[in-house]
Amino acid sequence: MNTKIRKLLEEEQVDGFFAYSMSYGFPFPRLFTREDAAELTPWTFTHARYPILKMLLAQARKNPDRTYGVLLRGCEERALIELFKWGQLHPDKVKVLGQACSQDLAAYCECLKPYPDQLDYGEPAEPVARSEKLQELEHMERETRLNWWLGNFNRCIHCFGCRDVCPVCFCTECSLEHTTLLPAQELPPDTSFHLVRAVHMAGRCIDCGLCEEVCPAKIPLRSLYKAVNGLVEEIFAYRPGLDRAKSPFNLLGEEQLLPKGVR
Repeated sequence: MNTKIRKLLEEEQVDGFFAYSMSYGFPFPRLFTREDAAELTPWTFTHARYPILKMLLAQARKNPDRTYGVLLRGCEERALIELFKWGQLHPDKVKVLGQACSQDLAAYCECLKPYPDQLDYGEPAEPVARSEKLQELEHMERETRLNWWLGNFNRCIHCFGCRDVCPVCFCTECSLEHTTLLPAQELPPDTSFHLVRAVHMAGRCIDCGLCEEVCPAKIPLRSLYKAVNGLVEEIFAYRPGLDRAKSPFNLLGEEQLLPKGVR
């Protein structure tokens, strides 16, 4: 199962490879090097997922001249594509191997593309074309839906977990920490905390769902960002991580940013 990873390390095509090792029955991400390539053992995926691209980005920033390999699933590959577009990683410095998600995980995530373009391990699961959770929200009366969101946002404890785990949150200075915008001492934080982040995620969110999984208050953040992605696709005809063109939010000026029918 790990032959391709070991080959990349032993042939010195990469300086290190981010993959998984089993510990106490769970897969955990780690950086393998040529020296410990022999420790690569088969792993078993269930619903366990980790911000492996956060680990890659941190190492790449510390060691910009090194080349790293990484094992990615569909959503993680979409995130990597966005990181390339935003100039956070260089394509020549990253080697990718692809891992398919299970059909159960694809259904749980309501994922439009639960497999990477380059598939080295596993069989592609069937995509989920439509989110039932979003459909339920769309069928609510406007006032009911607003109160539903406010009730969820009011459980926020301002822990920054959603930001810290996000593979496409790469800013070195975060507006969510500016106390003039969002007073740090207030709990729950002002509703603008999640609205500001939703705006920042427009054109970047790749629907991995890690934000919702780590949220201790169980706020349905994935539905929020799926709705934002729907607006971005409707207005700009752009799908983060799926379309190879640059994000419309990479461009400046109304003539470049807005589609002809919206100008």
